[in-house]
Amino acid sequence: MAEHGGNSGTTVCRNASTFSFLSESSPQKNMCPHPGVYAGMCMRCGQEMDDEFGVAFGYIHKKLRLANDEISRLRGKDLKNLLRRRKLYLILDLDHTLLHSARLPDFTVEEGYLHGQRDSLPDNLKSSLFRVEWMQTMTKLRPFVHTFLKEASICLRCTYTLWAIAHRSIKRALMSFWGKESAVLILDDTEAVWGKHKENLILMERYHFFASSCKHFGFNYKSLSERKSDESKTEGALATVLKILQRIHSLFFDEWREDNLEDRDVRQVLKAVRKEVLKDCKVVFSRVFPTNFPAEHHTLWKMAEQLGATCSL
Repeated sequence: MAEHGGNSGTTVCRNASTFSFLSESSPQKNMCPHPGVYAGMCMRCGQEMDDEFGVAFGYIHKKLRLANDEISRLRGKDLKNLLRRRKLYLILDLDHTLLHSARLPDFTVEEGYLHGQRDSLPDNLKSSLFRVEWMQTMTKLRPFVHTFLKEASICLRCTYTLWAIAHRSIKRALMSFWGKESAVLILDDTEAVWGKHKENLILMERYHFFASSCKHFGFNYKSLSERKSDESKTEGALATVLKILQRIHSLFFDEWREDNLEDRDVRQVLKAVRKEVLKDCKVVFSRVFPTNFPAEHHTLWKMAEQLGATCSL
């Protein structure tokens, strides 16, 4: 019994040593591409990884990081599936684009009627105004928003930036994940936050419903809420931009005849659509720019050319 036990123990020790050796030099472990890391460990092989490995996806989970190769693989796979379904990516800003929110303490006297019961509100506000007591805020949906989202989702996969607290890092993360910029459109009221992705951006007219927003942006006039008015559903910003998105989608999938969809670039399509706005127009600038200022470098000159105009002094 004792002798048998001793031999068994020796065998166990040898097996343990062998297992340890295999664990340290396992081809599977050494060959692991480490596609992603969660809480400091490779999600495939379990190996401990450096804290700076790959790209952080903190907006999904603070402990998640993905390798660049894995991001590229996911991008490629997702893009093929998306294009096969004849869709493009659309990143949508919320506040001032699809809706407008304001703090209740900032309401003016003329906005006091908004504190009343829903039944006492004008008809155009009853189904589009929402009060969040614990946050002391009120949110107003932009006219046409329901129809816009329904129609846009037919040809676009919509992704939303965080309501009211969207910032540069969140938006950069969205672009890094959705990835191939040649298939991404962005709808936002603020250009500055998109940096090098401005060619993907459709700049929206900012939605100012509440008075505090008009004051913040320096507009010296009564807000929509103070005038008990609103944007037009049929001729407002969302109705207009929906037609533009549908036009871009049609050009990308139907009128551009390259063999491979993955080689097409929505930024080139957007550039072509912009040039239709002032096509065949000639814009003459007289006493607009400072003396000796190179006119072709001025924002107005560049904007006119981007919209298809021919400029001169």
